[in-house]
Amino acid sequence: MAVKIRLQRKGRKKRPYYHIVVADSRSKRDGKYIERIGSYNPLTNPATITLDNDKAFEWIMNGAQPSYTATAILRFKGVLYRKHLARGVKKGALTEEQAKNLYEEFMAGKNEKIQARMEKEATLKAEMKSSVLVAPIVEEKETIEETETEEQEVQEDSPVEAGADTSEESPEVAAKEDDAEPKAEVSEEPSKEEEKEEAPAEENKEGEATAEENKEEEASGEEQEKEEDK
Repeated sequence: MAVKIRLQRKGRKKRPYYHIVVADSRSKRDGKYIERIGSYNPLTNPATITLDNDKAFEWIMNGAQPSYTATAILRFKGVLYRKHLARGVKKGALTEEQAKNLYEEFMAGKNEKIQARMEKEATLKAEMKSSVLVAPIVEEKETIEETETEEQEVQEDSPVEAGADTSEESPEVAAKEDDAEPKAEVSEEPSKEEEKEEAPAEENKEGEATAEENKEEEASGEEQEKEEDK
């Protein structure tokens, strides 16, 4: 039978993780398996991989065929490089000690790269958290500084505005004075008309007085004539 190294899905909807299993190629994806040799969780950053390298190497040397994703995992964990060195030992190109040293050097360099990547991501996360915490404080400081500058500008502009208000009020006051003058003229005009009306009344009174005096003179003249006739 054909044996494959593949992933078996676990977890709930949209939150998967996988078991790395050795199973018959004819069995279902999540069905029976021969042996479980590790696990793979893609939800973490970086993805977490646990693998029994010795068992995986044995199955690979016995002819098990890994799937596409399982091949990438085995290459990442150094299992395929170990297989390559084992073939060199069989062909006589390398000794077992040389193959062992090369494999240890390869795994040490691989582990250093993984550790450096994890440290870099940890620093990035810490910077992100600090920036998130510092951003509101910086915004508050900026708003306070803006308000202070606005208040200073308002205080500096206030004398100019006061002078502008006085200059603006002067035309209004002049306009009010201009409006007051015609009222005074209007108030004076009725006084002149009243004087004109009073003047004819006085003249009429004087005419009546002269008419009465004339009548009295005529009356006295007639009496004198009557006395002379007697």
